[in-house]
Amino acid sequence: MIHPTAIISPKAELGEHVIIGPYSIIGDFVTLHDEVELQSHVVINGPCEIGRGTKILPFASLGQSPQDLKFKGEETRLIIGERNVIRECVTINRGTAGGGGVTSVGDDNLFMAQAHVAHDCHVGSRNVFANLASLAGHVTVEDDTTLGAFVGVHQFCRIGAHAFIGGMSKIVKDALPYARTDGTEAKCYGANTVGLRRKGFTNEAIRHIQQAFQLLLQSKLNTTQALERMKAELAGSPEIDYLIEFIETSQRGVTK
Repeated sequence: MIHPTAIISPKAELGEHVIIGPYSIIGDFVTLHDEVELQSHVVINGPCEIGRGTKILPFASLGQSPQDLKFKGEETRLIIGERNVIRECVTINRGTAGGGGVTSVGDDNLFMAQAHVAHDCHVGSRNVFANLASLAGHVTVEDDTTLGAFVGVHQFCRIGAHAFIGGMSKIVKDALPYARTDGTEAKCYGANTVGLRRKGFTNEAIRHIQQAFQLLLQSKLNTTQALERMKAELAGSPEIDYLIEFIETSQRGVTK
């Protein structure tokens, strides 16, 4: 179903049951997989791939060149997975050669109006970006996170899995997994207990996560000492092992 006002490059590839609404523009080397829906006034430039069942609402702009002064027109890509919902005026840019050449988005994400994902970002699956949540370049967002409205994430930061970032927060260090992080000068406020219960974590797993955050945030131990206590007392569960690994591999430091 293609509206007569849509403009589609002959170099684009369309799957089955694709819907392209009025005044949408599909550029060269764009691939829309089966059941992708563009409601109207959507602009997609390639190289770009949109996964099955993704719905894109009016005035979204995907696959445009990165907002990076170092970009010199080299061929880079945007890859978006399946069943995402991309709301009005969302922008997601292609990668740069210096950042690996690919911006990627997983499956089942919700990007609310005017959210922005910059070049070379890697977004996992089942995340929620509220209105105007924005990622600078080279940011990694893992799975099952929530970014509140007007959140701004600095270049090269990571958002750990199951993190909750409060609205209008400024993230300049890695945001810890399983945690509630909030504030214009962001701070971590411990385990995201409500979110973990909603995601089906067991009481035992939540208790271990709470104990880990007590060591990390409420004791008088520094980060290295807190990690040693976690390894001695809590290691062995996948949640704690992942939390330890996330902290130990941080390049920018973590928000405490």
